[in-house]
Order: sequence, then C-alpha cells, then structure tokens
Amino acid sequence: MDTYRLWVQAHPFLSAALQFGLLGTLGELVAASLRARRFTLPCTPLQLSAKVLAWALLGLVIKAGFVGMKGFTKALLDHHILPAFLGTGMGWAFALSTLTNVFFGPQMMLFHRLEDNLILGRRGFDGMAPAIRTLVWFWIPAHTLTFSLPVDFQVGLAALWSLALGVILGLASGSAAKQVTDDRPVPQPEHM
Repeated sequence: MDTYRLWVQAHPFLSAALQFGLLGTLGELVAASLRARRFTLPCTPLQLSAKVLAWALLGLVIKAGFVGMKGFTKALLDHHILPAFLGTGMGWAFALSTLTNVFFGPQMMLFHRLEDNLILGRRGFDGMAPAIRTLVWFWIPAHTLTFSLPVDFQVGLAALWSLALGVILGLASGSAAKQVTDDRPVPQPEHM
C-alpha cells in the first residue's frame, strides 16, 4: 500500500487518469459481457481505445472535482451554512459525498455522455434519467465511504466504484433481459 500511496502522492492527476482509464473501461467491458452472457466488446476496438482515453479524461475531471468540492464543503462549514457535526468523521464524508453528487455529479455524467456520443457517433441523452438516479442510490453511499478514507486512496476507490457499478448494471440488465425472455408465454401447439 505504501508504494501505491507514494505513487498517487507523486502523480495525483496521472494516477487518476490511469486508474479511471483502466477500471472505467473494464467496467464497460464487464457490463457488456454480462448483458450478452459471453465476453464481448461494447463497441469496436478503435472506439474502445477512444473510450480508455475518455475514461482517463474523466479521471482528471473527477480528481479536480474532488479537490474543488472539498473546498466548497469546507467553505459552507466555515460560514455556518452546514451544521458543525458535518465537519468531521462520517459527517464530513456524508456531506462531501452528498454535495459532490448533487452539484458535480450530473454535469460530470453529461460530460461523460458527450464523450461517449462523440466516440460512438450518437446524439442525444436517452437513458440519462436512470444514470442520474444512481447518484442517490449508489454514488452518495459509495462516496461516503470513499471520503472517509485518507485522500491518497479516494480517487482509486472512486475508480473501483466505476467498475462495481458496471458489474451491477450489467447484472441488472442481464436479469431484466432474462426476465423478459422468461415471462414470454410458451407457444402452445395448435390443435387440429
């Protein structure tokens, strides 16, 4: 762990880009494979290479966002806009996670969708509502844990959460597809 911590301290933005490039893309691969019930790519190999770069850029945005949201949360506490019990321990982690996901999360998700649209040659924001809902049921609890850790481990855990959410969504869509198939009526032979 010391080697990892020292690497993150020496290269905070490079480490964020590399971790998100690797783990975010891996989350997409796992989700696509779970949906297909076999190993599959979510797009062409060239597009996948571009997605690695998009996830890396997102890692830089997230690293900067974490830094900025910590300052924002501290300013709210300093000006007594937030209650003092949110200034330490799990209260701090919860406040920071909630504010990050409410004020930064939606814009970050829209930015990531724009990246995907450019890479895949798509338009529009279909399906963003369920993505935005993950801010409440997944990201606020996940980042409460993230922000309770020492700062050197926060971006790495955030990247791991991206992988975990890819697995969760892949399993959920895989079971939804299976349920649709299982709920279809079984064709009955016609009587003569």
